[in-house]
This record gives sequence, C-alpha cells and structure tokens, in this order.
Amino acid sequence: MRTAPIHSRVHVQRGAYAVEFALVFLIFFAVLYGIICYGVLFAFRLGVQNAAEDGARAALRYQSTFEARRAHAEIIAAQSISWMPATVTRSARATVCSVVDNVCDAPPCPPTWEARCQMVVTVTATNMQLLLPPMPSFAIPNSVVGRASMLLDGRAP
Repeated sequence: MRTAPIHSRVHVQRGAYAVEFALVFLIFFAVLYGIICYGVLFAFRLGVQNAAEDGARAALRYQSTFEARRAHAEIIAAQSISWMPATVTRSARATVCSVVDNVCDAPPCPPTWEARCQMVVTVTATNMQLLLPPMPSFAIPNSVVGRASMLLDGRAP
C-alpha cells in the first residue's frame, strides 16, 4: 500500500517570494519615483528663485532712472531663466513702487529717502506638468514662482 507523498514546506511556499517581491517593488518604485519628481521640481524652484534674486540685485546697479533699473532687472531675470526647456513658459516681471507700512502701494517713487522705494522682481515658470514625469495632478504644481525684493535708495535714482 502506497501513501500519498508528503509535501514539504518548501514545496508549499513555492512562489511566495515572487509575490512578496512584487509588493515590495511597487512600494519601493513609488517612493523612488516621488523622490525623483520632487528633486526635479525642487531644482526648478531654486532656479526660479535664483533668477528673481539676480534681477533684484541688478536693480542696485546704477541707472539714470527707476524705469531703467526696472528694465535692467527684468532683462537680467529673464536671462537667468533661459536655461529652462522650451516646454516651460517663463516670464520675468519687475515693478518699482513706494513702500508705505511695508506694503508696496503707489508706483511713483519720490526722490526723498523718507519715502522708500522698492524693486520687486517676480519670475514665473508655468506648464511644469508637461516637463515632469506623469503623476497625479495634486502632487505636481502647474507653476513655480520666485519673488525677490530690494529697497532702493530714493536719493539717487
């Protein structure tokens, strides 16, 4: 009389490692994918902020008028973000305004130091979702904004 073969534990567990590997790999891949996307977005955010700061520093260079300072700041900020790919829409905007109670109010700046003038440079990069790998839309912003401001000496335009 023959008895049925007894299955060893190894034989019963066949394929369990493959299932465990598949589950762990999905979690690992999702975390790695998120780190890469966040790193790319972080690099673009730092680049945009650096461009805004470059534009604000350029406003401190001597120019004959506040309008010339504003135009120079916009040019420098736009040049600083020219490294971005063409799929990203880039814009640089600079404004000169009077500062009253730490609020940038009226555009004209009087020549006295008591009425302080401020240069505000804003750099915007939109269409970021076209550049980054596809992820859910709640995870990746569509635009990245960098902003820098600099107080200008009202005594010397």
